[in-house]
Amino acid sequence: MPRPDVCVVGEINPDLILYGLPKEIKPEQETLVEGFRLTLGSSSAIFAHNLAVLGTNVGIVSKIGNDPFGKMSVGWLEAGGVDVTHVSIAKTTATGLSVILAHPSERFILTYPGTMFELSYADLDFDYILSARHLHLSSFFLHRALRPQIAELFRRAKAKGLTTSLDTNDDPEDRWADDLQHVLKSVDIFFPNEREAKKIAGTEDLARAINKLSETVPLVVVKLGPEGALAREGAKEWRAPMLRVNAVDVVGAGDSFDAGFIHRFIEGAGVEESLKFANIAGAFSTMREGGTEAFRNHNEMSRFFHEQLGRD
Repeated sequence: MPRPDVCVVGEINPDLILYGLPKEIKPEQETLVEGFRLTLGSSSAIFAHNLAVLGTNVGIVSKIGNDPFGKMSVGWLEAGGVDVTHVSIAKTTATGLSVILAHPSERFILTYPGTMFELSYADLDFDYILSARHLHLSSFFLHRALRPQIAELFRRAKAKGLTTSLDTNDDPEDRWADDLQHVLKSVDIFFPNEREAKKIAGTEDLARAINKLSETVPLVVVKLGPEGALAREGAKEWRAPMLRVNAVDVVGAGDSFDAGFIHRFIEGAGVEESLKFANIAGAFSTMREGGTEAFRNHNEMSRFFHEQLGRD
């Protein structure tokens, strides 16, 4: 395959999503659910898959276990058009797995990290990574082995002329440590949600959080759930309202949003147009189970995007 336009460094694992859970789960009692979906999970993999389906040339650098979950996940990525030739296989560690308990108004995420914790700086092929035009990393706090060198990874990318983006996702330890600040100095586009923006900035006021983050990152794009999304670049700010769709679940919606934004950004679109496209991608993701299932239906994807883009 040709060198990627976007290189994703991050984790690969499946999601097992359980639907139709009762409000209360009691210990020792067998609990019935209404349905399930085993699908491609992990922020990095969902982002890479959906970005490739949208038409961007994407490669991923990652590590999986030598097990069915890893092989299945890589197969889903490859079917979506992602270059997986730089995915390495751990000798003993198993591929990670997330089990998502999907309630109508909330969800609980249980994650076994597996090879997420094992991917290290030594696993990275910099000839491949730095041949891309853009570097993206997700799940900052889950990369336990790589995390001490993520700032160096981004510095090297910027020195080589790549643009960069980051989506930290949640911090399972709820510490939001200061090492992230060193990484943000080399980030061009930062993709937190509202909660993450406040946690990272150390304030419960969203406006103050965005102001603080904007002092370091040139473009801050915040996902606001029911309130849509906003982008801040210097003194300029753009907003996009949430699209009303028949949502099945929100798993991977934020990663799909990121993919939509970077797809148009790489094509040379401005912030406002990229934000609108991102909003459409995030909304489309919610119309099927999991983070990538909607994007597997190319005809439905084309119809939905054409319809939404034609409303202006």
